Amino acid sequence: MAASANYLAIDLGASSGRAVLGTFDGERLRLEELHRFANGPVAVGGRLYWNALSLLEEIKVGIRTCTARGVRLESIGIDTWGVDFGLLARGGGLLETPRHYRDPRNHGVMERVFERVSRDWIYDRTGIQFLPFNTLFQLAAVAADPSRLLDQTDHLLFMPDLFTHWLTGDLRTERSIASTSQLIQAQTGRWDEMLLERVGLPAGILPPIVESASPGSALLPAVAEEVGQPGVSVVRTATHDTAAAVTAVPAEDACWAYVSSGTWSLVGVELPTSLINPAAREGHFTNEAGVEGTTRFLRNVAGLWLVEECRRVWMSEGDSYSHAELARLAADAPLLRCFVDPDDARFSEPGDMPVRIRAACRERGQVEPGSPGEIVRCVLESLALKVRHAIGVLESVLGYDVHVLHVVGGGAANALLNQFTADATGKLVVAGPIEATATGNILVQAMAQGRVGSLRELRQIVMSSTSLKRYEPLNTDAWDEAAERLEP
Repeated sequence: MAASANYLAIDLGASSGRAVLGTFDGERLRLEELHRFANGPVAVGGRLYWNALSLLEEIKVGIRTCTARGVRLESIGIDTWGVDFGLLARGGGLLETPRHYRDPRNHGVMERVFERVSRDWIYDRTGIQFLPFNTLFQLAAVAADPSRLLDQTDHLLFMPDLFTHWLTGDLRTERSIASTSQLIQAQTGRWDEMLLERVGLPAGILPPIVESASPGSALLPAVAEEVGQPGVSVVRTATHDTAAAVTAVPAEDACWAYVSSGTWSLVGVELPTSLINPAAREGHFTNEAGVEGTTRFLRNVAGLWLVEECRRVWMSEGDSYSHAELARLAADAPLLRCFVDPDDARFSEPGDMPVRIRAACRERGQVEPGSPGEIVRCVLESLALKVRHAIGVLESVLGYDVHVLHVVGGGAANALLNQFTADATGKLVVAGPIEATATGNILVQAMAQGRVGSLRELRQIVMSSTSLKRYEPLNTDAWDEAAERLEP
């Protein structure tokens, strides 16, 4: 057995961040969460920002925790959510605190871009699902702003690139995070300069693209001294959190799909190349880059964000429910009584989510959920039915049926949602790893060092290192009937 090596995953999600230590002995990976911290939008003057400098300090705390424990790291990998970015001036300073993807400035921008460039033309070139917060539309909003920030911009760095730059001085991006932007031409894998020109955006500010598992950059001397890890590099892992999570899907058979379940539910399959056609476009599927040249062909579906917003509202009212408490209350609530569309625009921004959910049910002529348990059950059942719909459309586009649905990420810990998903889809659900993003992050770091030889080998390591749970579909007739009630 090879000597054990220590890797640190910095996993920044839309609601929290973690520093996770991974110890890999060549056959199995052992994870330990060292540091967890809150993350979320900061509202200032009607705008939403990320507290990027605070996040940088939390990253350093995670690294210093390793040092305090006497852990010598092989490398560090950073993954974050997609599409958001920081703009650097020619002197290297941050021009503006990075905006949150739910910032109101994105309202109406997508439609204005379509007045200049057709929707179909953009999709045929990029293969990316249209979402109002894609980097393409965020940049169009910046370009239209009187501040003229783009005129002062020397470099655009996506969020993992920004933190890597502050730690190492590196000014590159990794393919999986860049692929979320809707700025890459799918056929060439390069920045789409024709698209940028037609939308009126500068191509020169975009960083060079490197592949996942590329060699890293060493910590700047001052940073290395500050955190106590001299000579350690930040490796270009799969820096988009969903790419890292999908890398860690413990799949063996051919006809499998995944749900990367967390704030968002990302529903899709892994393909050897992009799939761009009218059916994919009309099905709202996106083509994003994965490890080893794979394509994550997926659809973004609203996820447990709705539950998190409900918890936040109830907490502000003095009721601090744990996830376990809410799951118990939801399990006791009535079966399949009311549903919402999780992708309804009313649910996309922070606010009084319980009131919005009740209103949506009332508009559908349904019984309004009253208690927290009823509201959470409504959300979980609605998410399961949304996944059912997405899988159905996916199978239609692909031309074959999915046999196994792998649920990875934080949502894999939600046994009630996993059972609902199995019941609604009629598929076997295999849940785990819960720590899929950190697992993928760390094992791609190990790939960069040659300790893991391939994506296939990586997944064998995941299966050897993870306890998986299986959920067989039950009571499918009731879910079929519920799905029929939702048909327009």
